[in-house]
Amino acid sequence: MLNLNNGDKKISGREKHLSLRLISEFNLAARKVKRERRLGLLKEELIRLFFLANGVLAILVLIGIFALLFLNTLPAFKVISIKEFFTGRLWDPTSPEKPEYGILSLIVSSVMVTAGALVIAVPIGLGVAAYLSDVAHWRVREIVKPIIEILAGIPSVVVGFLGIVLFGPIISRLFNVSSGLTALNGSFLLAIMALPTIISISEDSLKAVPLSYTEASLALGASRWQTLIRVKFPAALSGIIAAIMLGMGRAIGETMTVLMATGNSRSFPGGYLDSIRTLTANIAIELGEVPYYTTHYYALFAIGFVLFLITFVVNLIADIMLNKYQQREL
Repeated sequence: MLNLNNGDKKISGREKHLSLRLISEFNLAARKVKRERRLGLLKEELIRLFFLANGVLAILVLIGIFALLFLNTLPAFKVISIKEFFTGRLWDPTSPEKPEYGILSLIVSSVMVTAGALVIAVPIGLGVAAYLSDVAHWRVREIVKPIIEILAGIPSVVVGFLGIVLFGPIISRLFNVSSGLTALNGSFLLAIMALPTIISISEDSLKAVPLSYTEASLALGASRWQTLIRVKFPAALSGIIAAIMLGMGRAIGETMTVLMATGNSRSFPGGYLDSIRTLTANIAIELGEVPYYTTHYYALFAIGFVLFLITFVVNLIADIMLNKYQQREL
């Protein structure tokens, strides 16, 4: 009995030791879990603050750009009337007789090359996107898609050089004009620069359409073409609109290409075979040589402010249209 009692005491001592050890390990694990949870919450909070700071910084930068342009625009309108500035057809601030500060020709030129680029780029871009998403073999897609993405990385000065040595002479011979440096040349070049954006985003939007839409359409007897045009394109319309608007933004803001390939004529354009000068090209040409704090200097800032407002309005319209179509899809 004594041995049993001693054995029982030994067994109970081991169990007590094991229990204390398990409790200690459990407490350590619980403290570790709490510590990891606190670290996780801290990381999430830091990430949230990081993205919040980036968002606030972006807003502050935008406000700063707006304020800089606006404050440097105001002195120009102390000398130039707003009506003359927006409706005048002649931009000649260095005239010895009477300086002219009309930007209507510059606005029309910018609209012309942008519209021409979209007329060329949108059908081609949507066609290539549809081919890559629904028709092309996966091996072809793996080759073509990187080539399109590489096209987006070509410097604008190289594209402008192609306009001078390649597209310009072709346009000159085809249309029998003295110089190929015209609005049509600029439209072709801007279309080339906008194509990668339109193709990539449109193709991603078409691929994001649920497979059930295609299967349901084919099951009802529709052809692949009918399914693409009447089912997939409407379903991906918000992404396609975003692609077109981003392509338009690329065309509106482009400087070096249109500076090199459109002739830089300040006269009011009569058509796509005339030489033109856009808003961006005019700023790039004259801002580096104009005397500081003169009317001409402030007028160039006024052009920049107008360009800023045009870009802002385009993005605002794109955002409204995207929200509209997204709500319709929901």
